[in-house]
Amino acid sequence: MPALFNRLGISFQYPHNWTLDDSDAILGRRSVTVFSPGGAFWSVTMQTEQADPEKLSEAVVDSMKQEYGGLEADAVEETIADHTLHGYDLAFICLDLTNTAQVRSCRVAHTTYTIYCQAEDREYRIVQRVFEAMTLTLLQSLTDTSMREWE
Repeated sequence: MPALFNRLGISFQYPHNWTLDDSDAILGRRSVTVFSPGGAFWSVTMQTEQADPEKLSEAVVDSMKQEYGGLEADAVEETIADHTLHGYDLAFICLDLTNTAQVRSCRVAHTTYTIYCQAEDREYRIVQRVFEAMTLTLLQSLTDTSMREWE
């Protein structure tokens, strides 16, 4: 049975054997990250509606390019649970290992959400569907306001 995170106006399901880190939330930031046992991670951050989803995704890519030379970034627009997400599929090398990452942003009501996930390529093939499921449950919860627990 999956675990459920439902605080800060964020609600999503995640595997019970993954580690939840909401320490940023304790510091006043509206974000949470979940780590797989193998080191892959999925993260969601909330910003005000003034934050432009496309510019947030571009800022992530710009930051990653500074960190990882040779970063490949392909622009993506997709619709999940009736929400249009703007972002990028990323590929880069870290510690001699190839890595895959995705950044997606969307605006819902008065909040802009940015979702970021990353894993070393061998693990990515294993956890990709888990990332997709977590993103889907998050976006479905944004449509169903009865699942929201605003602080």
